Formats: sequence, C-alpha cells, structure tokens
Amino acid sequence: MNQNAKKIVKIAGFSIFFVLIIFYAFFVSKDLILGVKIKNVNLIDGATVAESTIKVIGNARNAINLTLNGREISVDEQGNFDETIALLPEYNIINIKARDKFGYMDEKNYKLIYEAGNAF
Repeated sequence: MNQNAKKIVKIAGFSIFFVLIIFYAFFVSKDLILGVKIKNVNLIDGATVAESTIKVIGNARNAINLTLNGREISVDEQGNFDETIALLPEYNIINIKARDKFGYMDEKNYKLIYEAGNAF
C-alpha cells in the first residue's frame, strides 16, 4: 500500500469518527436543542364531559416552569404532571404553558364542554 492510500484511509477514518461524535452529541442533546414540548395530555379538544372535576395528566419534558390555567403546577424529573381542576358549567378552556431553562415555550389549549346532569 502506498503512502497516498494510507493517508486517504487515515483521513477517512478520522472523518467518520468525528461525524459519529457529532451525531451522538446531537442525539444526546436533542431535547435541549429542540426545546420543551407538551405531549401525551389526556384531554381531547372539543370533548363533552359529565364530571365537574377532571384530572389533567401529561408530559412536558425539560420544563422548569409549567402553568395550568395560569397557576403553576409541579412536574417530576421526567416531566410528568398530574393535576385535578374544577370545570365551570358549559364552555371551558384549559390552557397549559411550559417553559424551559433557555426560554423556549410551548402552549396547548383544550376546549371542553361540561354538561351538568339534571339532579332532581
């Protein structure tokens, strides 16, 4: 094998090594780079409910601040949240806002209709 072929193999090997390091770094830090996302919320937009209270469950990974209808709620280390709220008769808007440590925000709005049953 001549010297030029050895140089080409060596450069190609280092190039592949550094590309793999870059892909790995992106894979590990993609949640931080892409910001916070609110997902897996158990609410269905436009749904009609018969109960006056509803449990809101979901995930906001990497959130340092999470609010539900303007009130701050707690999240665990994995970003899971679980909160019970009271609904008003008829039309309700459930607003969830999440912010991460870099200032990225995500916001979700769910419209629910609470139809109170006729209690005699």
